[in-house]
Amino acid sequence: MRKKVWIVEDDPDIGELICLILTEDGHEVTLFSDATSFNKALELTNAKADLFLLDIMLPDGNGIDL
Repeated sequence: MRKKVWIVEDDPDIGELICLILTEDGHEVTLFSDATSFNKALELTNAKADLFLLDIMLPDGNGIDL
């Protein structure tokens, strides 16, 4: 079953690896590198994702606050 996954990860290598794994598994994945871009997209799209994967330590916030 295809799921929509949003990922917030500031380390590009880790983010791309997670995206690759989930995409190969058939999921629709969107990657954000910081909390600001994630929040903007969330406001603009009123996102309905099945899963949000959030990094704890981000350059402009943290996953717990998100």
